[in-house]
Amino acid sequence: MQLILGGLTGLAGGVLSGIFGIGGGLIIVPGLILLLNMTVKQAAGTSLAALLLPVGILGALEYWRAGHINVPIAALLAVGLLVGAFIGARLAIGLPGELVQRAFGVLLVLVGIRLALFVS
Repeated sequence: MQLILGGLTGLAGGVLSGIFGIGGGLIIVPGLILLLNMTVKQAAGTSLAALLLPVGILGALEYWRAGHINVPIAALLAVGLLVGAFIGARLAIGLPGELVQRAFGVLLVLVGIRLALFVS
């Protein structure tokens, strides 16, 4: 089940990245913390590993050395990001800019509330 949730988190991160230009810090890391019960260090390390080339290679290497990367989930996140970013970009292109901006604002508020109220 963890692998499925990891893949779906990557797909969601990819779609939202394609729509809003976001992903790792706003979607992937909170998703791994809230859905997969990872620690902040595990979530950050796993997210960086998924975004490895060229974005986070040095940071991911340090997290890997410290044992904070779940490699199978990072690989599935990477696949989800690849496919999801394409889907999200296609969706965003067809939507009015005002709708995308408002949806992004709502997303930021919801994620902030969820993280502020439910600390693991």
